[in-house]
Amino acid sequence: QPTECFLSQPEEKQESTVKAKRRKKKNISDILEKSPPKPGVPADLQNLLSQHFGENRSVIEIEELKLSDSCFLPANDLTHSFSSYLKEICPKWAKLRKNHKEKKSVVMLVICSSALRSLELIKSMTAFKGDCRVLKLFAKHIKIKEQMSMLEKGVFHIGVGTPGRVKALVEQDGLCLNSTKYMILDWNWRDQKLRRMMDIPEVLYKHLDIL
Repeated sequence: QPTECFLSQPEEKQESTVKAKRRKKKNISDILEKSPPKPGVPADLQNLLSQHFGENRSVIEIEELKLSDSCFLPANDLTHSFSSYLKEICPKWAKLRKNHKEKKSVVMLVICSSALRSLELIKSMTAFKGDCRVLKLFAKHIKIKEQMSMLEKGVFHIGVGTPGRVKALVEQDGLCLNSTKYMILDWNWRDQKLRRMMDIPEVLYKHLDIL
């Protein structure tokens, strides 16, 4: 009987050790929790483009995908509100929105990871946008045909939405980017799992395809 007890004890410890090891496995939220927020830089986007298209494109095609530094404006240094940041990078906004007459297009396109985040950004840009027209470009509770109809019939200045819906609108000729002067990426914001937009593969790939 004592022998049986001694034999059973190591087995129980071994099982508990295995469970403990499984619990210690880190996920992306654990990693991101230890990394402090920092402004995105052009090199971050360039590296993602090269990684995403590198396997299917030739060296020459990859070179053509590279964006010059003049394509990028300063990133938010995390001290600005969204409205104050937009005012800084786009000081001539009043003139741009006044001259914008094209339908099926926007002057400024803001891309973020979710519908809820889109609504937050729309509310937080009140001081910047003034009386210009803003269109929600996400899928939650809004059909793509409704958005296409609105873009075709009216003139909108700012579009705020998710990569998936923006990509679908572009592919279905509902949204033209020829008149778009600014593309703002909600790069540093993190969701409840501490993930940035660029940490979610299904969001990231759609975003890169738009570019």
